Amino acid sequence: MATKKTVANMMIDDTSSEILDELYKVTTEHLKNKKEAHKIMKDLIKVAMKIAILYRNRQFNPEELEIVEKFRKKLNQAAMTIVSFYEVEYTFDKNVLSGLLNECKDLIHELVERHLTARSHARINNVFNQFADVDFLTALYSLDGECRPHLKKICDGINKLLEEKTL
Repeated sequence: MATKKTVANMMIDDTSSEILDELYKVTTEHLKNKKEAHKIMKDLIKVAMKIAILYRNRQFNPEELEIVEKFRKKLNQAAMTIVSFYEVEYTFDKNVLSGLLNECKDLIHELVERHLTARSHARINNVFNQFADVDFLTALYSLDGECRPHLKKICDGINKLLEEKTL
């Protein structure tokens, strides 16, 4: 019988896996707490897998499918903004990026409202409370900060997913 970790590894492509690895590293550096960083990444993967399973099993009604499309567009916009802020120095705006990520969070909550438990909604909040946090984003985009090499790898991965039209 396959473990949850094995199933997750089978469903996540190499590029996404590399992005998740780098996110874990920057989260650990920012929080100075491996256990909490691990929990955030675990929550991210759990929520993503649940949404993917719901989608693949056609559990979303027509209104929810419209939310899926809104979410895809918003996530794509956030991804392009993440990369743009990295590639063009001095353009980073923590409030813009935090706002985009929080809009993604709201769409996910709306999408899974009738499907997932309160515990899953708490997981969504845990993930976005970290990644949309302006202090985290400021540390991540610091031009001379420790996170800069990780941000480059994250942006390289996002660019690859955008080029492949996966994101």
